[in-house]
Amino acid sequence: MAEEQEKKTFDWLPEGMEPLADGEYDAIIMGTGLKECVISGLLSVQGMRVLQMDRNNYYGADCASLNLTNLYKKFNAGEPPESLGANRDFNVDLIPKFIMACGNLTKMLLHTKVTRYLEFKSIEGSYVYKGGKILKVPATPEEALRSPLMGLFEKRRFRSFLVYVDHYDETKPETHKGKDLTVMTMKELYVSFGLQPDTHQFISHAMCLELDDVHLDQPALATLKGLQVYCYSLSRYGTSPYIYPVYGLGGLPEGFSRLCAIHGGTFMLNRDVDEIMYNDKGEAIGVKSGNEMARAKFVVGDPSYFPKEKVRQTGQIVRCVCFLNHPIPNCGDLESVQIIIPGPQVNRKNDIFVCSIASSHSVSASGVYIAIVSTKMEGDDADKEVVPGLALLGHIMQRFTMVATTYEPMSDGNSDKCYISSSFDASSHFEADVDDLLSLYKRVSGKDLDMNINADSVEADY
Repeated sequence: MAEEQEKKTFDWLPEGMEPLADGEYDAIIMGTGLKECVISGLLSVQGMRVLQMDRNNYYGADCASLNLTNLYKKFNAGEPPESLGANRDFNVDLIPKFIMACGNLTKMLLHTKVTRYLEFKSIEGSYVYKGGKILKVPATPEEALRSPLMGLFEKRRFRSFLVYVDHYDETKPETHKGKDLTVMTMKELYVSFGLQPDTHQFISHAMCLELDDVHLDQPALATLKGLQVYCYSLSRYGTSPYIYPVYGLGGLPEGFSRLCAIHGGTFMLNRDVDEIMYNDKGEAIGVKSGNEMARAKFVVGDPSYFPKEKVRQTGQIVRCVCFLNHPIPNCGDLESVQIIIPGPQVNRKNDIFVCSIASSHSVSASGVYIAIVSTKMEGDDADKEVVPGLALLGHIMQRFTMVATTYEPMSDGNSDKCYISSSFDASSHFEADVDDLLSLYKRVSGKDLDMNINADSVEADY
């Protein structure tokens, strides 16, 4: 049997080349970012033979969580000061994001049972920046009536709007109240409740998590569904709609990698891909690394593994990682918060996102708070882009700034068997990124991922 396998492996190998790992696979995944690891986990559960490679010597790629030494090394910042605490106490995300408690990423974690490898804690507060102040996003209709975000009569209109959203069911016309949200725009829906433009902005950016104002002139249904997920998630924990894994986001790709490995997947860290191999039709059939090759029916990966002609640039994102010795001011002394600064509040098109986490989530030493400010760049000066966010933080002990160019695939991958994920966006949540992940899964597998699975009914023991 071993001889037959060896012979089969060598059938397609050029002279002088050796097989990479087992040689033949159904899929080769390049990179161990969250999207790539979710795909490898899902494919392996379906019985596919998967090889996953990463040029780095750690899991997570751009989604990794770094300890203090690796963080300072990445930014060429010298040795970390001893005053910050022990190296092992830090797990600093390179792409900081929170998880919607009842969103699609949580559903993936539950029905793949990756949750058994992770522990989550809720984020303590969700805030929005308005008129130069940090204001709490109301967690209930009753809290909305006490919120300084709106005047008295606007609060009542807002409460009526929330009740409508809560009762709305796409399959039950009696809950639509005569409004066809496949035609009515989001702006028209707001106006139908008498809500003012300032309130439109607050709801859209802080609750619907829209990144700009384009959605206002589009059919309201998709935005309303996003608002429902926010409200459901909020009602689950009562303080904010977000959860976050203890020890940082790096645990997410590691969890899906473990799922893949349990189902026979092969992993190779610290191994770059030198070349993607194609057949005469221009379809990817494998990869070359050094003098070794592996073949597969298709390849999946993040944009950095593919030739420039297969991806297009979509912009740049600036992210600042800051160490504080205090919670973010004006947020009730909470360790973990998200603050959304709607772009129009600071004369920008794109929102600025501020989030903080600390030792309660096991990402820093006691007394050290990690605050991250991120936004899509609109000019050439990265520091200038994040000024409104940094201004909210108070005294900053240490700051690391990175600018990342973002990409998306030129095609869906069906013609060349190269299935490419899009870069992570600037937001401090995963909602748009999960949409890309679901799209990637459909392109790879040819079918939608069933997001209606009840986790309690999944009996397979991983």
